[in-house]
Amino acid sequence: MIRLRKLKVGVIGAGMAFARLHHPAYQQLGDRYEIAAVCDRDAAKARVWAGRLNLDERSVFTDWREMLRQKEDLDVIDIMVPIALNFEITEGVAKTLAGRRKGIICEKPLAPTLEQAEASRELARKYRIPVMIAENYRYNHEIDLLRDLVRTGRAGDIYYFIQNRVVDFQADMLQDKFPATEWRQHPEFPGGTVTDTALHDLAGLRHIFGPVDRLQAFGRPQAAGYSPYAVIQVNLLFKSGVTGHFSFFCAGREMQRPLIGLRIFGTKGMIYLEERDAGTINLAFNDGRKEQVPYQVQRGYYNELLNFYNALTGSEPVSVTPEMEYGDLKTVHDILKSIAEGEIVPVDGEDTYRPVYAPALGGQAGIVQ
Repeated sequence: MIRLRKLKVGVIGAGMAFARLHHPAYQQLGDRYEIAAVCDRDAAKARVWAGRLNLDERSVFTDWREMLRQKEDLDVIDIMVPIALNFEITEGVAKTLAGRRKGIICEKPLAPTLEQAEASRELARKYRIPVMIAENYRYNHEIDLLRDLVRTGRAGDIYYFIQNRVVDFQADMLQDKFPATEWRQHPEFPGGTVTDTALHDLAGLRHIFGPVDRLQAFGRPQAAGYSPYAVIQVNLLFKSGVTGHFSFFCAGREMQRPLIGLRIFGTKGMIYLEERDAGTINLAFNDGRKEQVPYQVQRGYYNELLNFYNALTGSEPVSVTPEMEYGDLKTVHDILKSIAEGEIVPVDGEDTYRPVYAPALGGQAGIVQ
């Protein structure tokens, strides 16, 4: 039996994202990762997590700079902070660890503004350190299956798709859910929950269909701090020629079942995913046949950490890089621009976001020895 080398992780931000998303995945990958330090500006919260993780007081911090100074043996820094702080802290960590055999995980979106996102694209090369953006929709099992079904022509050549995503933010903010956090209710970045939540669905669509050529969007304004629009409607033309319509409604509920979900129409039939937790992708063919493709729900967090481990140990590249996530964030900003200006907006100037980091990292196949 091969004994895997455990990577030591330093956590920056011990809030809801860590508790509900990343920590369970780390537990499943306990043979590959060991959380060795926790940093949160709320000292009490950091100490609670230290107790749960069996860490001593020397592994608890309220300043990430101090954590990096005292914990030089950390292999991975996992950053889970409010969106407004993503670039600032990621840049600071990358600069501090420049050229060392370490790795950085940053939550999506990679920055609050396009200007900072543009700068974030250069962090890996500039500081010679790999960076993964934790966009779990690009790692989710169902999204990978949908991409494969499209690319292998299971429903024939794709004509178009429709996707409807509904989030009742006003109800969720009164429960123990992500919208209950103050920074999401009063965001310090453009788009509010469009940027925080709809970004996931757009990343998934871009993962399935590829880069976007151009888009046209409309929105219904609302007087609410969490989002400038109650609903956005977006027509998308992908560089592959596929067209589609994406709706994001964040101020109410979809009461009818089955949900509209994601429906992909092809020359041989259609592909249907009701919602990400459905567990089954449905295929209906023009000749009357039907198929169901099962998948593991909520697998993105596990898959992203597994990918990063494999990347740092040299067996595969980082799948979701800052360059790729820049395209996802730009799509959101282009939607906001199209709504504001009433114009069709070009999106991707490139056909792919697959950078090669080997030259920037000294040609190393793996970072951690």
